[in-house]
Amino acid sequence: MRLDPTFQSQLLRERDRLITLLQSFRQAKVMVVGDLTLDEFLTGRVERLSREAPVAILRHEETRRIPGGGANAIYNCASLGAQVLAVGLVGDDEQGRALRSIFEAVQINTQGILVEEERPTVTKTRISGHARQSVTQQIVRLDRKSDEPPSQHHQQALARYIAEQIDRVDAVVGSDYGDGVLSDPVIHAISAAPHLVVDAQVDLDRFRGATLFTPNLPEAELAVGYAIANAADLQRAGQDLLQKTGAKAVLITRGEEGMSLFAASGEQHHIPAFNRTDVFDVTGAGDTVVAALTLALVAGANFWEAAVLGNLAASLVVRVFGTATTTVEAMEAALLQLTEPGVG
Repeated sequence: MRLDPTFQSQLLRERDRLITLLQSFRQAKVMVVGDLTLDEFLTGRVERLSREAPVAILRHEETRRIPGGGANAIYNCASLGAQVLAVGLVGDDEQGRALRSIFEAVQINTQGILVEEERPTVTKTRISGHARQSVTQQIVRLDRKSDEPPSQHHQQALARYIAEQIDRVDAVVGSDYGDGVLSDPVIHAISAAPHLVVDAQVDLDRFRGATLFTPNLPEAELAVGYAIANAADLQRAGQDLLQKTGAKAVLITRGEEGMSLFAASGEQHHIPAFNRTDVFDVTGAGDTVVAALTLALVAGANFWEAAVLGNLAASLVVRVFGTATTTVEAMEAALLQLTEPGVG
């Protein structure tokens, strides 16, 4: 895509600094506290219609399991090289064991993942099918979850673990998908973090005083109570969100319109989208943004630098179908390509 020449010039001036920050990601120690989800993808070939009902019968071909929700933020931090402490809840079920196994295979510390027998592991199972010479299409999604909040016992146990470990990490990510892990005791515990980055869909003021919030446009509109339809609305929303959250900065992610950064210091920046054309799936891109910018802050980045690296990471994962991650090496290559003569 073509970048604004002024922005590309700024990116070129800062390229060496951004690469230095990227190369420091592996030194980061991060705790991610969130609502953990297992994403399942079951694929099969259509054999015939059932005699029992007007539905297709699939011959199973493949099952893939990958981290979703807050678990995707955890996995993204690890993929970018950080040492990660995962904190959350799973059920006493096969899906919970699978999620822990995925984490442990890439050396993610899972001691903070507690088992709550009364609630299932949040699982989203997507069943897709195809004929012999057709593309695979999703047919149905089956969700497993509980509408009940975690028990007081488990809320307190998570908070105790966080309090015991928080001095050993450089930053905490709060990944709130509304499934109850980010309870009041847990929020109180993570508020002691040197850097607290919050990705929450609703009730942002519960995390008042965090370092940085990363709402997308619909979440920002919900938080401020009005539509963000133009530049004036965006400016107003940025200031209202800063006041509402007491944050040091707010980053509103706006899809193909890029990102808008508002800092309590008065600093403001608009960062264009780095990839508008090769977009196949935005699932989980917000988790990638949060992971990359958190590691950048730990490495010593200012808010603009952190947002640029978050944007860069997201531009890569949206090229892949399904929840995806990226690497420092891929980000470095993409940054070099963006600053090549003739790209802008």
